[in-house]
This record gives sequence, C-alpha cells and structure tokens, in this order.
Amino acid sequence: MNIQRFNAPTAREALAKARLAFGDGTLILSNRPTADGIEVVATTEDALLTLDRTHTTALRGRIDASEPPKFPGSVVEPNSKIEDDMAQLSMSTLSFQDYVRERMLRRRHEAAAEPLKAGPQSSLRSKPVSPSPTAKPDIAPAPKVMPSRKPEAAHVSASHGAMPKGLMDELSNMRELIEERFNTLTWLGQARQHPITSSLMLKFLRAGYSPLLARAILEKMPQDSNAAESMQWVLETLERNLKTDSDSRPIYEEGGTYALVGSTGVGKTTTAAKLAGLCAQTHGAASVGLVTLDTYRVGAHEQLRSYGRMLGVVAHQAHDRAALQDLLGLLGNKKMILIDTTGFAPHDARLRDMMDVLELPNVNRLLVLNAGCQGDTLDDIVTSFKSGGIQQTILTKLDEAVKLGPAIDATIRHQLRLRGVTNGQKVPEDWDSANASRLIRTSMRTHGKSAFEPKTMDLGFFFTQSSGNTSMQDAPNA
Repeated sequence: MNIQRFNAPTAREALAKARLAFGDGTLILSNRPTADGIEVVATTEDALLTLDRTHTTALRGRIDASEPPKFPGSVVEPNSKIEDDMAQLSMSTLSFQDYVRERMLRRRHEAAAEPLKAGPQSSLRSKPVSPSPTAKPDIAPAPKVMPSRKPEAAHVSASHGAMPKGLMDELSNMRELIEERFNTLTWLGQARQHPITSSLMLKFLRAGYSPLLARAILEKMPQDSNAAESMQWVLETLERNLKTDSDSRPIYEEGGTYALVGSTGVGKTTTAAKLAGLCAQTHGAASVGLVTLDTYRVGAHEQLRSYGRMLGVVAHQAHDRAALQDLLGLLGNKKMILIDTTGFAPHDARLRDMMDVLELPNVNRLLVLNAGCQGDTLDDIVTSFKSGGIQQTILTKLDEAVKLGPAIDATIRHQLRLRGVTNGQKVPEDWDSANASRLIRTSMRTHGKSAFEPKTMDLGFFFTQSSGNTSMQDAPNA
C-alpha cells in the first residue's frame, strides 16, 4: 500500500504536499504535531481499493454478521463538538483503513442483496456468480444488512474498470469532512501551543476584523517572537496591505473628475462639499465644478447649492447622461469636478442605470463608505458598486464608528485605495488624510467590554466551517 508521510511547519503546507504527491484522490489517514511542525500520513483512494480486494475473502465472514462492525472513535459526526472530534480524529492509520474497508464491503453486500428484491424474473438470481476478491461490484445504498442473505448474491459489475459512483461520492464526502475538521483541529491545536497567536486572534475579532483576514495574517507570523514583537509584526503587516494615497498628492491637490457613489446616507454630498472647499482653498474657487445627479432625494440639489454658495462655487444639476456630458464639457477647464450621485441600496434595480450614466471618459468613481457599518454590509456594498480598474474609496463618519476594524478589513480584502477619511460634519475642516499607521493602530485599540465581543472559549466556533467563499482577492503580504 502506498502510504507516505509529509512534514511541514503548518497543516496547510503538509496537506499541500500530500495533494501534490497523490492528486485529487488524496486521503488523509492521520496527523500529529511534531517538533518540526505537523506530520501528515496520506494515501490514495486507489491504494485503499487495492487493499480492500486483497482482504475481501478474510473479511467476508464479518460482513455476514447480524450487526455491522463498529469502530468507536473513528467516525466523525457532522454535528459533533470540536473537543469530541479531537479524540475521534486521533485514530490510528490501521483503524481508519479497517473502517473504510469494512464500510466498502458492507455496502457491496447490501448492493448484492438488491437484485433479490426484484423477484423471480431477475436474471441475476437465476445465475448466481461466485464472488471474486478482485471484482469491482456496482454498489447501491441500503439501510441495513440482512443476515439471511448469502454471498451468492454478490454479483460482478459488467464494467470492471469503473469505480462505482456511490462509493466515489461517499469517499469524497468523507475526505471533505475529515479535511475540514483536520484544519480546524490543527488551527486550534496550534493556538493552544502558541498562546500569543491565540491572544492576537482574539484581539483581531474583538476589533471587528474578519476571521478570514486574521487567520491569513497569523498563519504567516513568525512563531519565535515574543508578544511585543508579534504585535508589532501584525501592525506592520496590516499597514503594508492598506493601500492609501500617502505616496502621492492629496486628492484635492491632484484634481480630476470624480463621481461620488455609495449607498444612502453615507455622506456623499457633505464629502463632495469638503473636497470642493479644500480644492478652493488650494487653487481658488474658480478651480472647482459641482454637479449633482441626485434627482430622487428631496432637497438634494438645494443642499449642494447651499454648500456651493458658502464656498463661492456654482452647483449644477444634470438629469441624464447627455446633460452630464454637456456639463462636463462646459466645466472642462476646472481643476476638480465633483459629481454628487443618488444613493441606492446595493441591490436596488436602479443602481445599474445610475452607474451606466457615469460611463464617460475621464470620470473616476469614488466609493464612499460609512466606517461604522458592519463587515457583511460593507462587503455587499463594495461588491455592488465595484468598477473596473483601481477602486478608490473614502471612509466617512469615523467619529461615529465604534470599531474601525470592519472598514479597514473590507478595504484590505477588496484591495481598495483609500483617498481620505472624514470625522465630522464641518465643511471643510473635518477631513483627514489616509494615514495607514494611525488608522491601523486606532482600529486595534480595545473599546471596553461589549456583548458582541467573543471570548477565548468562542474561538473554535469561528473555524468550524471553511471560509473559502469569502471575498478576498489576494492574501495579505507578510
């Protein structure tokens, strides 16, 4: 039987080595922590089938028993607790092989009993075939093994070379379940062995960061660092992955045509007024152009016009794409043109029409996000308003956000470029540049006790399901 051992610093790397050696048919037989990391023992489904054919005759008498063989501690129940699985998944390689082999033989015997239910018309019943240790039978699921059935009913499949689909599905489901629990238990085991990692994970979750981002970062963290060094490494890693415009001029000095988009109530109009005021202070009031596309909200045009009068800037209104194109041509000599748009919910049918209106040359979309929103809400908004090229964003209402973690997390995972933040209603004073170091350190501060903050004992619940479907374009750069 082709069984190999794979050693790696982490469980994920060990699994990757096993899959590289055996391909998609990899079966994990056992795992254990070692001095150098994690040791995984693996084989292939074909190897188990070969072992099954070799021992078919010796095990046939056990299949005919009234009760199917049981292997305590070797079956992983989907609804079991993590602590129970730690004991169950610690089975030896031999017990796992026996379990798979017994299950395959039992299902073969059950499948062989099916033709007997078809009545005297069945040709298989009139022509019994002697079981062969090298034959591959067709297997169909049955609820129970009948002790009165004899091995004469175990017929040979017409297609010897094909593996039965039922067996393939069962092995695939078994492998997925074991791998999922294996990854979970490995992570929890490492967290127990490395209390610094466990403490940092708890700090991430309490700050509002997603388990996906936190785990991706902590898996790359050096394990030989002390608590202070580990925290500093985490902060620097987050700073490197938060894209800002710190390497270029501020957006109001750089200029250009920007359409502020986002959901309702995030502060697009006030943000447009702040940018207009900052540009007017730098280049003069004549350098700014204001346009509103918001024809749904009552008083939207009057609000922008009031800001414009305060800044000495005329605010224009466009009802459709043609009017917007004409206004952009009229204001083409301005240093900065700001387009205030209608706020829509992420799944509003009118959102696509509004985004189509902005499909004009040199019009950049500036996504405005409320920093106080919950993480799933931010993910939904970013996905709905996503556009081609580099997506630029502004975080608003930092003064109202209890936790900055969700907003910083979404900005990193969706690879958004942060152009600035707002922290109040004053125009244009309550505007700040996107300082990655300051934002990251603010987001990781403890905010006191809350009913929504997880405890150490809750960590296991965050990793009982895989999170591969979570939106994350690229893993963080360590």
